[in-house]
Amino acid sequence: MNHKYKKITTRVLQEMKENGEKIAMLTAYDYTLAKIVDGAGIDVILVGDSASNVMAGHITTLPITLDQMIYHASSVVRAVERALVIVDLPFGSYQGNSKTALDSTIRIMKESGAHAVKLEGGAEVRESVVRIISSGVPVMGHLGLTPQSIYKFGTYNVRAREEEEAEKLLADALVLQEAGCFGLVMEKIPAELAAKVTASLSIPTIGIGAGSGVDGQVLVLHDMLGLTAEFSPRFLRRYLNLAEEINGAVGNYVKDVKSKDFPNVGEQY
Repeated sequence: MNHKYKKITTRVLQEMKENGEKIAMLTAYDYTLAKIVDGAGIDVILVGDSASNVMAGHITTLPITLDQMIYHASSVVRAVERALVIVDLPFGSYQGNSKTALDSTIRIMKESGAHAVKLEGGAEVRESVVRIISSGVPVMGHLGLTPQSIYKFGTYNVRAREEEEAEKLLADALVLQEAGCFGLVMEKIPAELAAKVTASLSIPTIGIGAGSGVDGQVLVLHDMLGLTAEFSPRFLRRYLNLAEEINGAVGNYVKDVKSKDFPNVGEQY
């Protein structure tokens, strides 16, 4: 595992882009898994609002609150030694105005100890991006399929297939870079467009369902570990099938308890 960088910072991510070194990013929401992920050499941990789905069972990311995001972020930060920890600003915590966005960001940074925040949107959130960065907090943008806007889209299908939307996405990416974002996530867009945007930007791009022409990749940890078996988009590569393994382990435990095999003599005081 590459531990070339002892500590990942936004500057390190920029160097990685300039050197052509791919950036590996995963989500995490709790201390135990974050410690494992960090120890395995991940570059960036995103405390994503996807916690609303995989941790709380909501259909969308919209219900998760700022307090809940801070709780998850605090748990992750306590586990991490090397990775850069980025926290999603949840729905309703920044869309209203730039002061709301700054207030939410300050709470995340002070109460969780995170290193940066991420928000969804392009030109419409530029004022908030500038205001947050002016306070000294790094901001990552997010374009393409933006899950907090799912009711506006009405579908989780690939975004920016049409020329007009593709042109807007590129324009928004340039706006976010000019506003000071240190990086950009692009979700579920055509690979050709993602590569074009990446070549047009000087800041790192991270893709999820955006092909290989970006500077790095991100997946939801629970998806790539096979804990969410019902979710299976084309872009997801499963590295384990933990749902099946955990089911088997729990089944064996139940069987051993019922048969009085557990605990045995060596497992009691």
